[in-house]
Amino acid sequence: MEALYHQTNQLAEHTQHRLGVLERSVGKESLEIENEIQANIESIRKNCERLDVLVQKEIPARRSTSKMRVDQLIYDSKHLEASSIVCGVKIIETLTAALRNVRTRRENRERELRDREELLGTRFRTNDHGDTSIMIDHALQHHTSLQNAHRGMDDLIGSGTSILESLRDQRSSLKGVQRKLLDLANTLGLSNSVIRMIERRAYEDKYILFGGMFATSVIIFLIWKYFG
Repeated sequence: MEALYHQTNQLAEHTQHRLGVLERSVGKESLEIENEIQANIESIRKNCERLDVLVQKEIPARRSTSKMRVDQLIYDSKHLEASSIVCGVKIIETLTAALRNVRTRRENRERELRDREELLGTRFRTNDHGDTSIMIDHALQHHTSLQNAHRGMDDLIGSGTSILESLRDQRSSLKGVQRKLLDLANTLGLSNSVIRMIERRAYEDKYILFGGMFATSVIIFLIWKYFG
């Protein structure tokens, strides 16, 4: 039983090594190695089944032996039983999954080699009707139009920014003038009623100015029409 157990472990290690060889192989050699690995997995499976049977047949007690040796034998039997279960389940599943992964990587590598050979063997032909040139010209025109549109948007944004900055400066200037007028009024000791009267007078003077300009324009128009 012990010899069979070590033989199974050695076979599992050898199978692991052959998996690495299979990953680097191509063509007919890879098929032969794959068949060998499948046969090794089947042998490991059968050995594990035999180990399960042998574990069940182990006798925990022997003639004229002390209880210590019996306990040690029971422990060894349980250890072999557990090892056989691990061998029958985990090792086989691990090897099978590894074989599947190696097969997938090998197929992908062979497919890449075929695609590379087909690509290198392909002859590129020019288009006699000029469709490619038309598509390139259209793409260049579209790209140029996008650049012009982006440049126009940048100019528009720059103009708007300049206008906003100018308005901001004017607002600051008006606030400064208003503050100076208030300081001047406070310095001169003018009351709020006097300040409001001055503002109202300035407002009325504005309309007088506009009225005078309108009247002057009308007189000039009449003189030009009747005497010109």
